[in-house]
Amino acid sequence: MATARTDGSGRSVVLVDGVRTPFMRSGTEYLRTTSYDLARTVLKGIVERTGIKSSDVGYVVMGTVIQNIRTSNVARDAALAAGIPNSVPAHTVTMACISSNQAITSALETIRSGNADAAVAGGVEVMSDTPPQFDKKVRERLFEAQSFKSPLEFRKILQGMSPSDFLPKAPTISEYSTEELMGESADRLAAAFGISREEQDRYALRTHTLAAKATESGRLAEEILPTAVPPDFELLTEDNTIRRDTNIEKLSRLSPAFVRPFGTITAGNSSPLTDGASATLLMEEEAARAAGYRPRARLRDYLYVAQDPGEELLLGPAYATPRILDRNGLTLDDIDVVEIHEAFAGQVLAVLKALESDDFASEKLQRGKRVGDIGMDRVNAWGGSVSLGHPFGATGARLVTTAAHRLEEEDGHFALVTACAAGGLGHAMLIERTGEG
Repeated sequence: MATARTDGSGRSVVLVDGVRTPFMRSGTEYLRTTSYDLARTVLKGIVERTGIKSSDVGYVVMGTVIQNIRTSNVARDAALAAGIPNSVPAHTVTMACISSNQAITSALETIRSGNADAAVAGGVEVMSDTPPQFDKKVRERLFEAQSFKSPLEFRKILQGMSPSDFLPKAPTISEYSTEELMGESADRLAAAFGISREEQDRYALRTHTLAAKATESGRLAEEILPTAVPPDFELLTEDNTIRRDTNIEKLSRLSPAFVRPFGTITAGNSSPLTDGASATLLMEEEAARAAGYRPRARLRDYLYVAQDPGEELLLGPAYATPRILDRNGLTLDDIDVVEIHEAFAGQVLAVLKALESDDFASEKLQRGKRVGDIGMDRVNAWGGSVSLGHPFGATGARLVTTAAHRLEEEDGHFALVTACAAGGLGHAMLIERTGEG
């Protein structure tokens, strides 16, 4: 059996445990919170859940995408509020939808290098608290106004401006380099791989059904941190993103959300705008065992890839998966659990189809044959981002935590975590069960 990949020092990194807040549709239960609030909650939660002394945490890293300017290094601010000593460094990373994946691997490298024996890594996103945007000329006028001395000078702000110029504009989820909405790119991707609307709707129904079953069985409860939010401080224990009452008829009646009238991406087969936070405790394996922990999984290897954001914005997992398998001497047949980020149902199905394609292998991967088939029974068996929601900065840590839990539940050995991200980015991580969690 293959051993854990290390940096050559022999320092293997394990996942002790992971937690997340319930994921909530933006504009609902977390409407009055900020990313700082949820990050503080989940950092305190992982310390309490694992029982680690906060003074034993050597580093904190969190991912986020939409920053609150008052807490731009939300990892540091939230760590202090969570009771982690001020002597513990903390930093925030952003890598679009794989921000907490990057947080985890940054923490992993901190441990591998010997700079810490334990680190907390996760992410947070509160899209309900997205800062409003103003046109550049308005921002320029407001900056100039800082030097104004008299009330008459403030009239200059309005010169040549109309009232509509001062209206805040909601940001769009679009690719900066191409100005294309992510949903438009997903529509093109699904069309390129021949993924029908019906296939996407059936996948969406599958993920909602599986998420509902995982919730009702208590499987998801193990990773969810009950969270109370103001003003009523009602205790939240489940995700409110799951559509338990959906069916194929309801899904099929939804209109295209991006490419009208012939697009296949709808609100029903896309991940919803979501608020939430997640955190994991990572430790050097020998240090974890010496402290009395029974690690859930070993973080064996990881990598990042990048493609053309114009043509292959969401196809990163199709490139990352074969690379991580090859360099670890594995095939898809060796993988027991697959956790893939579901930005859109069509994106997941396109990735799976690419991995099964000899043409894609030859033209894009320079391989003699296809990567292989992934049986759907291995894919997102407890639901995915379409049903559980997708707080941009927090999803990666959820994927890792769920993968480790599934390895235990399903008596598996290897798990593959993989995700796409804006910018044409992609990620893959190989997780190995320790057999002791």
